[in-house]
Amino acid sequence: MTLIMLHGMGQNASGWNETVSYLPSEISAVCPELNDFFTGGECTYSRLYGQFCEYLESFHEPVNLCGLSLGAVLALNYAADRPERVGSLILIAPQYRMPKTLLKLQNIIFKFMPDRSFKSIGFSRADFLTLTNSMADIDMTAKLPNISCPALILCGEKDGANKKAAEELAKLIPNGDFAEIKKSDHEVNRDDPKELARVISDRCRKIYGRD
Repeated sequence: MTLIMLHGMGQNASGWNETVSYLPSEISAVCPELNDFFTGGECTYSRLYGQFCEYLESFHEPVNLCGLSLGAVLALNYAADRPERVGSLILIAPQYRMPKTLLKLQNIIFKFMPDRSFKSIGFSRADFLTLTNSMADIDMTAKLPNISCPALILCGEKDGANKKAAEELAKLIPNGDFAEIKKSDHEVNRDDPKELARVISDRCRKIYGRD
């Protein structure tokens, strides 16, 4: 099976490298760079999501999506809008209704980060601020019942900022399950890539019946 893995804000596609190295051969990982979806204009969520949707249309079968943070928001958004196009979801530290206080805190952090911190991930400081500001009104609560595929919601044990929303989301999605990655914080793919790969592998085998 093919698993499309979407990185979070503050990462790039290489953030998945170690996790992918632990996945079994029957899982083929595709890790796009989110900044590649911006082809000009302002770096807003609506533009990012629109380009992401176009990208997924190039896959002819229902897609299996795994996303972290911003990547999880994109995957969840697509599954709610196009449920017939999604075979399975694995969402790590997702938010389905944007917490405005958390976004404001992120913006403060971004303002004081050195410029070199942004270069490796392909976004400028201004891009980050525009993107987070454009996400403030996202609320997918009403669309969550549309999601028909199996959905595993994950969160790091130490990720206090996102755990409550992750647990709520697992209850709001018809076929949602929640699991916690022990001793991990927000960036589970960096904190414990081997355990994350194990959880992903077990989930894929459960859904598709492959040993």
